[in-house]
Amino acid sequence: MKIFFKRLNDIAMIPQQMTIHSSGYDVYSANNDTVTIFPGKLSLIPTGIAIAVPEGYEAQIRPRSGLALNHYIGVLNSPGTIDSDYRGEIKVILYNFGENEFSVEPGTRIAQMVINKVETAVFIETDNLSVTERNEGGFGHKKLS
Repeated sequence: MKIFFKRLNDIAMIPQQMTIHSSGYDVYSANNDTVTIFPGKLSLIPTGIAIAVPEGYEAQIRPRSGLALNHYIGVLNSPGTIDSDYRGEIKVILYNFGENEFSVEPGTRIAQMVINKVETAVFIETDNLSVTERNEGGFGHKKLS
């Protein structure tokens, strides 16, 4: 699959697949200056790129496990969705769940992007839904004996 992209500034970097079997492509920050994210705060980090996702697909922006484990940094609206008709700059909402400041230098790997197929659904209203073992069991649902 080909994903066309456009650099929006000189420091923007193409997303990189770090190994041949990686499902995600690392996404890099394209901020001009260091951005400090304080504990319990968020920052909208530019990537300096726009992409054209093919119709019938989406790009998901997900956290990087290393940032989460080592620095308590996550993507707040995870996964963030880039629809096939969006052509604006990709920006990532990073949140600092930790107790220390986190600095985002230009060119920092801040997230990963995964391309997924999207199915179109047709919703049909009905008065009755099929019955299942779980049925209306929600949060904390326990398996029936």
